[in-house]
Amino acid sequence: MEKILDIIEAIAHEKNISKEHALDAFKEALVNTAKKLTTFTSNFEVLIDNDTKTYSVNKVITVVADNDEQLFVEVGKEDNKETIPSDAFISLSEAKEFDDSLEIGDQLKEEFILEDHGRTASANLFRELEYHVQRRIEQDLFEKYREKVGSVMLGTVNRIDADDNTHVEIGELKGILTLRNRIKGEKFKRGDTIRALLRYVSVDPQYGLFLELTRTSPKFLEALMANEVPEIADGVVEIIGSARIPGERAKIALKTDQMNVDPIGAAVGVKGVRINAVSQELNGENIDCIEYSPIPEIFITRALSPAITQSIKVDADEKKAVINITGDQKAKAIGRSGINIRLASMLTGYTIELNEVEGVTERQPEAAESGEAEKTKDTSALADLFK
Repeated sequence: MEKILDIIEAIAHEKNISKEHALDAFKEALVNTAKKLTTFTSNFEVLIDNDTKTYSVNKVITVVADNDEQLFVEVGKEDNKETIPSDAFISLSEAKEFDDSLEIGDQLKEEFILEDHGRTASANLFRELEYHVQRRIEQDLFEKYREKVGSVMLGTVNRIDADDNTHVEIGELKGILTLRNRIKGEKFKRGDTIRALLRYVSVDPQYGLFLELTRTSPKFLEALMANEVPEIADGVVEIIGSARIPGERAKIALKTDQMNVDPIGAAVGVKGVRINAVSQELNGENIDCIEYSPIPEIFITRALSPAITQSIKVDADEKKAVINITGDQKAKAIGRSGINIRLASMLTGYTIELNEVEGVTERQPEAAESGEAEKTKDTSALADLFK
């Protein structure tokens, strides 16, 4: 085992893990191997000299008081336990038989040479090293992808199982897009390239280390908007919140602190190119962009767009809003199957109650057009220019 540290470095390079993690795995493997060759109550330490590329394993025995409970340890199963002396501790009176200068807390160290145990030690060390290196690989992957939680992942569909779960290959790991995390009506086949939001990294007895993906989360909409809209990615336009009924409709609240930037125009893009790209990725989901306001009355009114409200009364403590609305606007406020009012409530965090009042709401665009037409026909104000 003279060149084993060189082998550990080679393993670290081959498995794409850090040298420090590989050495930690080696230390754990040495300690566990030593315990298997002695007793599991023993205590060992591993010292590695990187300059000479040598290592040593020491059995450590700690001096404790004569009546210390640590001198004995319980072993065996729950229904058949027995108390035996611990190899990791020695009483003070017994320790003074070896050295009168020893005190409580001192440690006795004895070198443990694995080579003296022949092939048994080598076989145990190999198995332990293989196990702990694999754990370090999984730990590095876990940490790597945990930092990416909440970001959009790009992967290739590998298979669709009997439960209609979509298995996706993403880098070194596999992702799983369950049926409930898929937009209604979406169907994938092997070889398709898909984008999805990374919900979390998990370890499962059946799948091992895997990534749970989703395409139905509002955060997926926000991540796609950030990818398509540079102003959002740069922080010029901020996403305050979003609400979705996946595959049907969504509302997203935007704001900016810069007076010369239109958050809605930036999100929509020229001729709707940006918002249409996001909508296409979401299986044709209709996306409403709303300018955020810190004033609840204004924000809730905008969230109910395209309906035009008459008046609104907000109870901030109860998180409830009562809105007066005319009969011709009530259907717009509710939306098909109640989608519009549900999304507005989800986006604002308020329970919205509609109160129908008499009258008909004038349509602002038509009023503007009629006013413009009147100004165009009335040319009397220009007569003085030609005298």
